Amino acid sequence: GSALGETLSLEGRLLHPEINGNRAGWGEALDLVATKFRQAIDEYGPNSVAIYGSGQLLTEDYYVANKLMKGFVGTANIDTNSRLCMASSVAGHKRAFGSDTVPGNYEDLELTDLVVLVGSNLAWCHPVLYQRLAAAKATRPNMRVVVIDPRRTATVDIADLHLPIQSDGDSALFVGLLAHLSRHGLADQRFLEEHTSGAEAALIVAEDWPVDRVATASGVPAEDIARFYEWFAATEKAVTLYSQGVNQSAAGTDKVNAIINCHLFTGRIGRKGMGPFSVTGQPNAMGGREVGGLANMLAAHMDFTEEAIDRVGRFWGTSAVATNPGLIAVDIFAAMARGEIKAVW
Repeated sequence: GSALGETLSLEGRLLHPEINGNRAGWGEALDLVATKFRQAIDEYGPNSVAIYGSGQLLTEDYYVANKLMKGFVGTANIDTNSRLCMASSVAGHKRAFGSDTVPGNYEDLELTDLVVLVGSNLAWCHPVLYQRLAAAKATRPNMRVVVIDPRRTATVDIADLHLPIQSDGDSALFVGLLAHLSRHGLADQRFLEEHTSGAEAALIVAEDWPVDRVATASGVPAEDIARFYEWFAATEKAVTLYSQGVNQSAAGTDKVNAIINCHLFTGRIGRKGMGPFSVTGQPNAMGGREVGGLANMLAAHMDFTEEAIDRVGRFWGTSAVATNPGLIAVDIFAAMARGEIKAVW
């Protein structure tokens, strides 16, 4: 947070609308946008326009933009930088839970007895949340913090254990943790039977990952891995908080699910002070996803099913609801290059 003061300056900021580099009034600027969008839609159809949103938007702004495009323009060509920032988490959540839902809240960090930070330099990237965690640990010194990161970052200052994992060693570490939990009889059988499926298949893979193999794959000393596994196994109230070090990876979705699986297996989810916890790389990336700010979701965690399209159409009072997913961010850019997207906001 040491550089946040620089963001308060007006230097370099756009303080008023501009058209072709010249200052313009709001009415003139918005009329121009509306006219160009209307012309493109009339001539080329609704799929010729798009909106690319930002994780800095407020949730309400996301909602209105999503409603405009999917409910009244009639296209789902609205995507945000959550696509480039949090796509691994979105896919992991949907694969695990059926929806892109974070099963926890910030209070869990103050109520837990073990915080595992994976691929997250919280001290620099989420300074307010880091201070909240540091204050909780100062109040409850017995709370343990484990930092899993190739570098010794500022966040390690409050850690009881630092695992300097080599790049992309996260999946092996958490698959090995799942095997450890199984070997020590820590499965929550009732939770697994009532709320999950596929545990047996996950364990078949995990059985091949003893500590020594995890150490080789992750680059972390076996004794440190064993200590981490023992702490997690012995601590019911555990929160695993992960961020871009997990998400920004070719295997990011598998890493997300390897983390979530350990919480599902032990039933440490959906209760105070425990659960997997994704923190975003943008201030409101999660808020946008909550209201449908991605091209492959309709609104409020609903997909493009007939039932959802009918429900949203009735709620919004429109018959023009988009019926199919739109172009995701990178495809929007490619379509612009091909000349297929005629207007983008």
